[in-house]
This record gives sequence, C-alpha cells and structure tokens, in this order.
Amino acid sequence: MIDLRVTTQRTLAGLAGLALAGTLAAAPASAAEPSPALQRRLDALVTDGGFPAALAAVRGQDGRTRHYTAGVADLKTEAKVPVDGRVRIASNTKMFTAVVVLQLAGEGKVELDAKVEKYLPKLLRGKAGDGRKITVRQLLQHTAGLPDYDGVLLKDYFAIQHRHYEPYELVEAAKTQKGTPVGRWSYSNTGYVLAGLVVQKVTGRPIGEEITQRVIRPLGLKKTYWPGLGDQKIRGPHPKGYWRTKPGEPYTDVSTMDPSMAWAAGQLISTPSDLNRFMLALLDGRLLKPEQLKQMKKTVAAPQFDTTGKARYGLGIATFKLSCGGVAWSHGGSAPGYATSNAATEDGRAATIATTALPSDMKTVKNIETALDRALCE
Repeated sequence: MIDLRVTTQRTLAGLAGLALAGTLAAAPASAAEPSPALQRRLDALVTDGGFPAALAAVRGQDGRTRHYTAGVADLKTEAKVPVDGRVRIASNTKMFTAVVVLQLAGEGKVELDAKVEKYLPKLLRGKAGDGRKITVRQLLQHTAGLPDYDGVLLKDYFAIQHRHYEPYELVEAAKTQKGTPVGRWSYSNTGYVLAGLVVQKVTGRPIGEEITQRVIRPLGLKKTYWPGLGDQKIRGPHPKGYWRTKPGEPYTDVSTMDPSMAWAAGQLISTPSDLNRFMLALLDGRLLKPEQLKQMKKTVAAPQFDTTGKARYGLGIATFKLSCGGVAWSHGGSAPGYATSNAATEDGRAATIATTALPSDMKTVKNIETALDRALCE
C-alpha cells in the first residue's frame, strides 16, 4: 500500500525501505462486531503472504474500534500477537513531521515557499540538489528532486542495524548521488530529514521533542513515542519484526535496531489504533489551522506511490481511492521488520494494518491495499 510499492521495489533489488481533498461517498456505519471477511484477509496475509504476523485496528463512523490479529508474535515461542501492539511505523512519521512544519508555518516561523537555503545555509550543494533552488514545500511534497540516502547506506542492513547516525550524515550520504529535476515527484527520505533540520533550526529544539509536544501529547497518543538516543528496543507489548534479504530465506529477528537512520523520515513507534486517532484528528482540524490543512491537501500526481498509479501526494499525506467511492487520506510506512498501511476518511472512518515483515512481491502489496480498502468500505 502507498509507500509499500516504493519500498517493495527496493526490497526486491536487495534494499530495505525506510519509509522507511476528495468528495467522500456515504458508507455504512461500522458494526460493533469484528468483520469475519477482514479477519480472513488478515489470516491470508500470514498463510499466503508469508508474514509472521498481521494486526489491524478499524474505526467505524460510529466511533467504535475493532481489533484484529493473525499469526504469531514470535516465531520461536509462537506467542500470541498482542492486540494493538506497538510497531515501527516508519514513513508514517512523515505525517507527524509535516504537521510540525505546517504548524510553524501557521505561526509565521516557516515559509513554505521559502528556499531551504534560508534555514539551512550552504548545507545542500552539488549534484544531489541545491538548497538555493528548493523550497520547504517541495521537501514535504517529494518534488525537491533529492536522491535517497538509503540506497547508499543500506547495501548490507545487518552491518548497520545497530549503528547510530546523525541527520547530517544522512544528508551527506544522499549528496553522493545525483538528484532528479526539481518539480518532478520522486519519493525521498532525504527531503524529510532536511525538513526535520528546518524544524530544529527554527525552534532550537530536537524534532522528536517538537513532535511529542505538538502532536503526541495533545492528542493523548499514549502508545506512540519517539525513541530516545540509544533506545533500540520497542517498549511495551509488541510483535517481533522480521527481515530477510530474499523471498524464501529464513527470517531473522530485527526487532532491536537503531532507528536513527530513519529520523524525521521514519523513527516513530506507534500502534494501529493510535495511528487511526492521529489521522482522524488531523482531518478534523485539531492539529492544523484551516489554511495549513488546506495547503497539506494540495496534491500532485504521485504515480509510484501505490499499485494503481493514480495516487496523489500533498504535504506529508496522500490520496487512497476507495472501491466504495471517494477517497481516503493515507501514507504508509516500511522499515526492516515492519510494514504499516493506513487510511482515514473525513467522515470518521479509519483503518491501519501492520505486518511484521516487508512484503516480498507486488501481489502481496496489492493484497494489503485490498484489505485496507475493504476495512473502510465493508
């Protein structure tokens, strides 16, 4: 699902991803009982898709949340999957980073159409891109033409699994690659690392602290947190995350890792229900002023973002077309060990599906997209 397609293409090439306003049709209100059809789809992700586990939370228009689990939390002990367990949400972090940047724009502290050079002088030069020609808006929209650093650093994941990276190291890695034309949509974790650096320059505080104070605490997302320096484990109930470099190989437990390589592009840990609450609060206007939310929803074509080729990307969120009519707003995130797909509508529906490994082929990505669609439409 959105973001999974980009990541899966890289995974099939031997790399890991960091990731890492439409008119809504009326939909039937959610029933209080879990959906047998969705449970079967989640079960199929384990039996047919090869995931060790899958878990989901679905919130209906009636405000009730239904939880689902499939598979096992630990391949060795076969422990049960914790309901609403914590996972690394990877590129869903981009939504949180974008919200903070847009809040600062609403406070007059950041100009979306100002050049990156204004906030990060002389940092970005060379073949990767030029901070004098790229705007903050383009960082959030993935139209800055910046190459990704993950292709440089993730050639051997196990060699860097526990390595700590400073954000400037990530930028320097990206600068060794050639960028694409400014204005063309091209998914880039590098852009969100730069957005995080803009936040820190303007506020004088760490991006993780700004996300916590401005988003996580006000919304009461008690199961969501920014891992601190050296914090490699996942706190609280969680299924283990697994990684393999090729389909058919044995899985390796990669639950413990240093998330600094993802930073403002993908460091957060959360649960399916907390992600649903965040997205609904965002669409309800509880995080952004009307003008900033409007800017966030201004989209450009992002054909590589989902399997339909018709997705559109705004400032940290994307569209997800529903089979029952209209669109939802979404993102998605993939990191070694976990993949998360999620979407929410403006009429109060939301769904998040997480798996404890990355999808190995595009058919599996499509199956996850279908499960997400049906969770919102059934």
